[in-house]
Amino acid sequence: MSAPRPRRARPAAVEPPRAALPGTSGEMREGDRPFLLDFLPREGESETRLSRFFARLREGRLSTTRCRKDGTLAWPPRAVCPKCHTGDLDWVDLPEAGRLYAFSAVLVGAPLGMEREVPFAVGLVDLEGAPLRLFGRIVGRPWNELSVGDRVAVEAYPDPDGRVFYRFRAGPLTQGRALDVAGP
Repeated sequence: MSAPRPRRARPAAVEPPRAALPGTSGEMREGDRPFLLDFLPREGESETRLSRFFARLREGRLSTTRCRKDGTLAWPPRAVCPKCHTGDLDWVDLPEAGRLYAFSAVLVGAPLGMEREVPFAVGLVDLEGAPLRLFGRIVGRPWNELSVGDRVAVEAYPDPDGRVFYRFRAGPLTQGRALDVAGP
């Protein structure tokens, strides 16, 4: 029988960085999200190779990448083609409207910073004219007035800290039917 293995010492606890966001004093204010719990990505050129996605979103254009070699349309946008692994990609605009494929209500357990917005809807949207199904927040109507098949429009929205992200807006109801939010 072999001798028992010696126990390894546990590493010393590492204190997390003081500043929650670059350029802050390190003090958490109401509304701040700790970096590790922040669900919105960093946008700057020094922070991501996908900074063009956010720049185009600020212009009101939802976009993604398409491989020049094999034509693969990727969502979310990629720095490298997931099929052939080339970095030779073009940025392409996506349709501004789609149909609600499925949705759910967030009634409890919202992500940090969104607790006061409960209840709200999230869902999957099939973009019109693109072979993509995107996940995102659904605004414009209460969750219990949404229906599968409702038409929604993509919109960019600013985060309180200056970043931008996308969500979907459902049109208002009239006589039990949703108005089209992005044309016919």
